[in-house]
Amino acid sequence: MKYLRTADTRFQNLKDYDFEPHYLWVDNTVGGSLRLHYVDEGPSDAAPVLMMHGEPSWSYLYRHMIPIFTNAGYRAIAPDLIGFGRSDKPTERSDYTYERHVAWMTSWLGQMDLTGITLVCQDWGGLIGLRLVAAMPDRFARVVVANTALPTGDQPMGPAFAKWRDYSQTTPEFNAGRIVYGGTSQKISDDEVAAYNAPYPDESYQAGARQFPVLVPDAPDNPSSEANRAAWAVLKTLETPFLTLFGADDKIMAGVEKAFQKLIPGAAGQKHAILPDAGHFLQEDVGPDLAKRTLAFMKDTP
Repeated sequence: MKYLRTADTRFQNLKDYDFEPHYLWVDNTVGGSLRLHYVDEGPSDAAPVLMMHGEPSWSYLYRHMIPIFTNAGYRAIAPDLIGFGRSDKPTERSDYTYERHVAWMTSWLGQMDLTGITLVCQDWGGLIGLRLVAAMPDRFARVVVANTALPTGDQPMGPAFAKWRDYSQTTPEFNAGRIVYGGTSQKISDDEVAAYNAPYPDESYQAGARQFPVLVPDAPDNPSSEANRAAWAVLKTLETPFLTLFGADDKIMAGVEKAFQKLIPGAAGQKHAILPDAGHFLQEDVGPDLAKRTLAFMKDTP
């Protein structure tokens, strides 16, 4: 498996993102390995808050939340998925599958050996992170589900998702920063747009970002539909506290929070919320509020 690695110089002088990089090697599933980057701030022996990003962002998405967690005494960890951020980027779109993404993060989490995790997951961070919860529930103390889903293809994804998927496959220029800009309510600055584009010096680095939208299980016979059904079977038994915090302006994920609230026992009685003035990338729109609500959730569910 061939891969590219974005030069460190691309990540210099990014506003509010001066975290020391950390790396682990994960099995690439075909006899080699890939280097995965993660932010790891706060006391190493403190309870971990694991923040997982999605498409087409990277750990930069959580830059305003990480200090809030560390200032509260927690260990804040934010990995870059393979193909994103400072992590290695396989060059072929066929290198990326849903199951490989789960395997890569399973390898990383096993090496990190984290327990008592509070998971904060958004977009593909949920599609992958919730699979980790189902496979290793004993590692997770609680879960914050933010603008994400765990689709099986048994229900339609809706016209907003179809429009996004079509755009992602047909646009001549896949501008990650402008995509994040378009998915926010408050809008981000030109410097922040540039920071989201930093991992991609050119199109050859974007195979993973281009491929993600077509990996979402949108039909019952999708290659990952059965694995997601199996994950749901586990999630439906969990008393692990689940909190849903969704952006009011997120058209793609509108209403999805109700499935988690209805089907997962640990979601009963939690302080779920629809956050006003927040789009799909609610970490940009209301990041401090999202972090503070997560801290309150942690306090309420010791």
